[in-house]
Amino acid sequence: MTVPEAPDPLEAATQATRSLQGLSTELTARVPQLLEAMRSVGTGLELHSTLDRICETAAELADARYAAIGVVDDEGEGLSDFVTHGVPDEAARRIGRRPDGRAGLLGALIREPQTIRLADLTADPRAAGFPPGHPPMRTFLGVPIRVQGEIFGNLYLAEKRGGEFTDYDVHMVRVLATEAGIAIGNARLYEAARQRERWIDGSVAVTTALLSGGDADDALAVVAEQARRLADAAAGIVLLPAEDGGLEIVAVSSDRPSQALGIVIPPESPVVERLLEGEAVFVTDASADPRMLSRVAAEYGPSMLLPLQSGGRVLGALATPRSRGDRQFTEAERTLATQFASQAALALMMAEAQRDRERLAVYEDRDRIARDLHDLVIQRLFATGMMLESAQRKSVVPAVRDGVGKAVDELDVTIQEIRTAIFALQQGPAEAPSGLRTRVLREINMAAVPLGFKPAHRFLGAVDAAVGELTGKNLVAALREALSNAFRHAEATRIEVVVDATVTLDDGKQGVRLSVADDGVGIPEGGRRSGLRNLARRAESLGGASWCGPGIGEHAGGTTVVWQAPL
Repeated sequence: MTVPEAPDPLEAATQATRSLQGLSTELTARVPQLLEAMRSVGTGLELHSTLDRICETAAELADARYAAIGVVDDEGEGLSDFVTHGVPDEAARRIGRRPDGRAGLLGALIREPQTIRLADLTADPRAAGFPPGHPPMRTFLGVPIRVQGEIFGNLYLAEKRGGEFTDYDVHMVRVLATEAGIAIGNARLYEAARQRERWIDGSVAVTTALLSGGDADDALAVVAEQARRLADAAAGIVLLPAEDGGLEIVAVSSDRPSQALGIVIPPESPVVERLLEGEAVFVTDASADPRMLSRVAAEYGPSMLLPLQSGGRVLGALATPRSRGDRQFTEAERTLATQFASQAALALMMAEAQRDRERLAVYEDRDRIARDLHDLVIQRLFATGMMLESAQRKSVVPAVRDGVGKAVDELDVTIQEIRTAIFALQQGPAEAPSGLRTRVLREINMAAVPLGFKPAHRFLGAVDAAVGELTGKNLVAALREALSNAFRHAEATRIEVVVDATVTLDDGKQGVRLSVADDGVGIPEGGRRSGLRNLARRAESLGGASWCGPGIGEHAGGTTVVWQAPL
């Protein structure tokens, strides 16, 4: 991205001095006031506060009741921002939407950037009138603001106290506009540098989170959350290719609960076609764009839809929509967001490769454990059983024979359980049946290896038939998270898992509830709760909820994690 050079203060001061040469004694007497105004305008570097300060200073300098700055958009056809001074908050709320600069006097100043002074703006043929609730205005002064020789916007003054704007006012405001151009140029450079720094820090945070070895769904949630924050958007949305074509929403970050998770944007959408071809799509108003073939778009306005592309491979897409009526994305924001999406895609590919390596190492380790259990443990248990059976036949004491017989039976049960564990260790993810009950059992069996014991489980209702695929997928992920937390933090010796598909949620809908209770140490004060937040986010995205309660410990210890969502 090209960064403009800093304005030359010496050149600007020279121009300002020339503009003051030959002025009358009355105007010269106001020079101290002008210099104080210029000093005030040049204070600070934050762009919006600089615009506020320019408006206030110009109003004081020209003794005007109202002042405003209209920032011209990148296309030079309208206004991207409009900053006011003197308009009460209540009046601003009544007016509602701010002017877009495409008509009236504001539009005339954009098309022909030159000073306009009017004794009665309502009588000018270029005037388009005021919206309801707008305060009455008659006298008007408009002066262009240039930054690096280009039109940045226009400074508007209205309602001169005690009469009309004079030649002196025009000279003073022109000089102030020159200084405002310098201040705005510096503020824009500072803002651009800060903006680039934020996006770079966000890319580093995403890369670090993705390569930390966390869950794949959590990694996508990190991308969505960082993109929303950096783009100052209403939501961050990650989409991945769906099985039947199109793009499926797999992660959503939003200030308010969203029902968008799991929605598939159809393949016939022109936007999907362009994204899968690796092209970025920028939408002025998603709610009114006919290309947006989804009900999700109705909630949003300006939007960036960016391909997650790395090495010629499109992994999915990233959307950062703003609310309806919000400002458009600038060219700099589009460039930075596109670079962020490319970096996130690269990090996703690296994380995927890392997870594949870790998964392969786990499978190799599980295969070794299964071989050792089969070749060593089972053979020794079988030999021990045969020895006990031989001793049982030789014993003449009935009590001894009964005791040995029970021991042999226990060995047989133990051998069967070990064979079941061997089968679970050797089973690949592609071999798992699609039923929710089976997937839950598989997670429980997988957790038994690091836990050292098998959690108890119970199913209520028609779990496989009643629970939908999306809810089931998130329930299994929530169960995995809860069991992982119990293993890493709870120091539990007993865990009970209940999946209840007969519950009624608070809003009256039928739902499924997962409960994972343990007898561990509970949640310490000030302890990490990122895993619990992940559970809550999953539930809320489906219209459900998640919370914690007391566990199954004998002394009020332990924790019960509850996760529920509509069927």
